[in-house]
Amino acid sequence: MEKEVHEQYEYARRRLRQKKVLYFHFVLFLLGSLFLFIANKFFGFGEGTTQNWCIWGITIWLFIFILHFIKVYITDRFMNKKWEREQIDRLVALQQKRISQLESKINDDTENKI
Repeated sequence: MEKEVHEQYEYARRRLRQKKVLYFHFVLFLLGSLFLFIANKFFGFGEGTTQNWCIWGITIWLFIFILHFIKVYITDRFMNKKWEREQIDRLVALQQKRISQLESKINDDTENKI
């Protein structure tokens, strides 16, 4: 029972750290986007270009943030340690079933030869 409690604690700690890093990424995205916008509009960075470069930078950063969000709230939520254990147990059961079938086939073949 103590091992199970420890695993639950470690899972909760890991999820909390993931969410904390995601929130930090969000704040960094907001501040960075603001900085890029101000640098473009008020300080004249990129005046020689015809395109609005800060919008492209913010869009790419937003896409990366969305991927991070999906990883934390969707992928890791469903594909956690419990899911891994269930998949491993299922695969081991299939392997054992296949081994027992092969053993019974070998036994049947040896009995038929005798």
